[in-house]
Amino acid sequence: MGTTGNQPLRLGVTGGAGSGKSVVCQRLLSHGVPVILTDELARRAVMPGMPAYEAIVDYFGPQVLAEDGSVNRARLRSIIIEDASKKAALESFVHPEVFRLMNADIRAAGQKGVPLVAVEVPLLFETGMEGYFDYIVMVRVGRQERMQRLMARDRISREDAEALMRIQLPEAEKEKKSDFVIDNAGMLDQTLKSVDHFYQELMARIKND
Repeated sequence: MGTTGNQPLRLGVTGGAGSGKSVVCQRLLSHGVPVILTDELARRAVMPGMPAYEAIVDYFGPQVLAEDGSVNRARLRSIIIEDASKKAALESFVHPEVFRLMNADIRAAGQKGVPLVAVEVPLLFETGMEGYFDYIVMVRVGRQERMQRLMARDRISREDAEALMRIQLPEAEKEKKSDFVIDNAGMLDQTLKSVDHFYQELMARIKND
């Protein structure tokens, strides 16, 4: 662990779909920690003109495009949920570009002199990225609550929500691999207090390392 030059420490924020990662990231942002969202980077990566966009259209065909020529992410997601080989192909197009954009954003934050950058990565462990981060915090909530949140947020069926959850590592495994765990099963105020405590503990650990 540690920094090189202007490279800030990298905090990975992860957790199951619907666990409340965005709540944690917003609270970290209020403490002055820059936050990078890999979902947003993935959207940038598949914009027309980007290498991943061309690869997606070549592989999946024009049926995955919306009327304006952009990638229809919902249509693409429904395809890869049912086909592991197509999911792997999509990841091979998108992940390298996301990684490139993420590194560029972290370097830009480092040039501003910040000591810590948080990166929200929903599938952090599933994509083998744990070695990239100096610290990892996992956001935890019960399975049924996660499923309800996921169905409401993405407007998907229970079956699709279950399919999305099946591709993720079990919660117990994520906890073992994480440096910190934040329980988001209670009231919002309680979660925010947990984030504040975690942030103070992390900054103290960074200072002492």
